[in-house]
Amino acid sequence: MNQPLAYVNPQAKVATNVVIEPFVTIDKNVIIEEGTWIGSNVTILEGTRIGKNCRIFPGAVISAVPQDLKFSGEDTIVKIGNNVTIREFVTINRGTKASYETVVGDDTLLMAYVHVAHDCIIGNNVIIANAVTLGGHIVIDDWSIVGGMVGVHQFVHIGSHCMIAGGCIVRKDVPPYTKSARQPLSYVGINSIGLRRRGFSMDVINQIQEIYRIIYLKGYNVSQALEIIEAEVEARPERDEILSFISNSSIGIMKGYSKLTAK
Repeated sequence: MNQPLAYVNPQAKVATNVVIEPFVTIDKNVIIEEGTWIGSNVTILEGTRIGKNCRIFPGAVISAVPQDLKFSGEDTIVKIGNNVTIREFVTINRGTKASYETVVGDDTLLMAYVHVAHDCIIGNNVIIANAVTLGGHIVIDDWSIVGGMVGVHQFVHIGSHCMIAGGCIVRKDVPPYTKSARQPLSYVGINSIGLRRRGFSMDVINQIQEIYRIIYLKGYNVSQALEIIEAEVEARPERDEILSFISNSSIGIMKGYSKLTAK
């Protein structure tokens, strides 16, 4: 850790085997756990909590104050899990008094130029590709993949095991297990390849497929579709997760694709 060309505030708590490259700045009130590597020209500001075995590439800025005019200097943090990879020039802002923290879960990959705004909660095993911009208060659940140059509006919730195509704008909640693309963002199927890779049985995948046929392809409104699914589809954790996600959506879910939405 003894890198003479880096600045480490004496009040920072940095594990002895953390590797710090030249021209790194580490502020006070920072905790960095064992096995983490910090590339050159990284800036780690007050309120950062970094787990074990993370890799932070040159130019990243972690825990800068929120780009939120309501922020008034409250004591907030950025919490980064274990085995997280943060590529070049990623920016992660700390929380506001809304939740007091911004969180990146374990085994997550943030590719170059990703921006994670205040109060975002990113789950485990998430992949966020190059130049994605996340507005404040966004939740992304475990195992989801967000394609390059996607913009996500504040307060959006992206469910688990989703795949969002590159270049899209996400303004509505994205239910779990789905693939989405086009403009405006629309349902284009379930993430069957991802589900198979993660060990879901074909029986479960087929049930998820049928649930989304009811929601998106059979002409029901959302309330009707949820009533039919609850009454007619066998209860399983995946079914209940979908029902709970949609029922609790405060801004509504993305639409199904049609010729009208494509215009």
